[in-house]
Amino acid sequence: QLQFVESGGGLVQPGGSLRLSCEASGFGSNYYAIGWFRQAPGKEREGVSCISSSGGTTKYADSVKGRFTISRANAKNTVYLQMNSLKPEDTAVYYCAATFKIVPTMCVLDPAEYPYWGQGTQVTVSS
Repeated sequence: QLQFVESGGGLVQPGGSLRLSCEASGFGSNYYAIGWFRQAPGKEREGVSCISSSGGTTKYADSVKGRFTISRANAKNTVYLQMNSLKPEDTAVYYCAATFKIVPTMCVLDPAEYPYWGQGTQVTVSS
């Protein structure tokens, strides 16, 4: 059974940092791309960042470039999202998702390409 365990969300002041973790189980291999997505109340789900199965390709939404960093530790079946210089507009539920449909050197920020999703973790940026 494919499962994700997301952790690391919480309440942080503007300018602060959080590191989200997404631990996968039941996949049988590491040949999947991982994406991080977020959804704020009343808004559509949007792509934040993704990383290829090889780890060699990463992408970021323009709104988080220079502030967020995605990485993966395949030995731990875990993908991380380091979030720095957080802003109130980063407040959302953050989800990780996986897809086997993309070649190992690619990833995409389109949530429609990801069939496997975690339960989400709340990130609130507020003073």
